[in-house]
Amino acid sequence: MKLNNIQASEGSRHGRKRLGCGIGSGQGKTGGRGHKGQKSRSGGGVRRGFEGGQMSLIRRLPKRGFTPLTRNIFQLVNVGQLSKFAAGSNIDAAALYAAGLIRNAVDPVKLLASGECKVKVTVSVAKASAAAAKKIEAVGGSVAISA
Repeated sequence: MKLNNIQASEGSRHGRKRLGCGIGSGQGKTGGRGHKGQKSRSGGGVRRGFEGGQMSLIRRLPKRGFTPLTRNIFQLVNVGQLSKFAAGSNIDAAALYAAGLIRNAVDPVKLLASGECKVKVTVSVAKASAAAAKKIEAVGGSVAISA
């Protein structure tokens, strides 16, 4: 089988409706749009969210809070999760991503203190809590804060 020999299944392809081509076509005169009204006109119709002049839902709901555009969203990793790695390994965002502990290797990573670290590792992250750094250093490892 070659690409130039492939054909669509029988009955899977339909011709387009030829609207407004006379009364004999079955789609003449109004062209399947019904009689009069905004939706029958050329370019007619209403915008997304329009509710016929009623106050739309997006305007009825209360506004709440403030979302800063420069907010840093950290990916969180717990000290207990570092037990996956071998002793003496260097752990950075790429290694955490490869191990499946974070969603991507681009966004900054913060190390939290939940769990126990049993292996001596060197961790390089954007932020780390004081308690997490203390737990890593207690087993002989180190935490480097990188930008």
